[in-house]
Amino acid sequence: MIYVFCGFLIGFLIPYMSRRLAKSMPSAPTYALYNLIKPVKTSVKAKLSQKFRRLKQKYLLRSFLFGLVSAGLSGAVFFKFGHQGIWWYLAFVWSLLLLAEVDFKTFILPDIVTIPLLLAGFAFAAFSTCGISPQESALAALVGYLLPLVASLLMMWRSTEAFGFGDIKLLATLGAWMGAENVIYVILVSCVVFAVESIIRRQRAGAFGPALAIAAVIILLFKY
Repeated sequence: MIYVFCGFLIGFLIPYMSRRLAKSMPSAPTYALYNLIKPVKTSVKAKLSQKFRRLKQKYLLRSFLFGLVSAGLSGAVFFKFGHQGIWWYLAFVWSLLLLAEVDFKTFILPDIVTIPLLLAGFAFAAFSTCGISPQESALAALVGYLLPLVASLLMMWRSTEAFGFGDIKLLATLGAWMGAENVIYVILVSCVVFAVESIIRRQRAGAFGPALAIAAVIILLFKY
């Protein structure tokens, strides 16, 4: 199936793209894009070192695992939505996987991915017949932005970073794609996902972007 194959290929490249973006974070989007596409120059001596070989094996394994996850999700998206609007949904899921990996590595959700994804959500609402209306998309993006912002202000007495600004922008993006009601579900599910992750890793702090991405995919496949 072409969607599964494309999903594997994109997923395989995600750790590489994440690593290149991590090298330019934080920075202007133009520099991040340049750093993403510019050729990698590695000396012959470095290529022959044991450290480079171990790093290469690590990233090959991670790339393969990401490829399998992305291929599986791509097949699930096709099973859920069929051919209609499939490339919109696939681009959405693949972008979430990239954002999750970058945030996991750097604790930053880069604007170079988030902002185009937000604009794509508005375009999806405007030009696709299988999504939400443009008005609902705009309203949901506002809801996705304001809800965590207000929650952060209310919880500031206990934590200065209840939601990072990158998380808030990502929730606005999810609203543009999924609607206001589903954003609320995403917030609730992501809190559960993050709690489970914290228990497994035995760490109270961590990147919240991966939990948001996982929750958004769950809602997309089972609630949307």
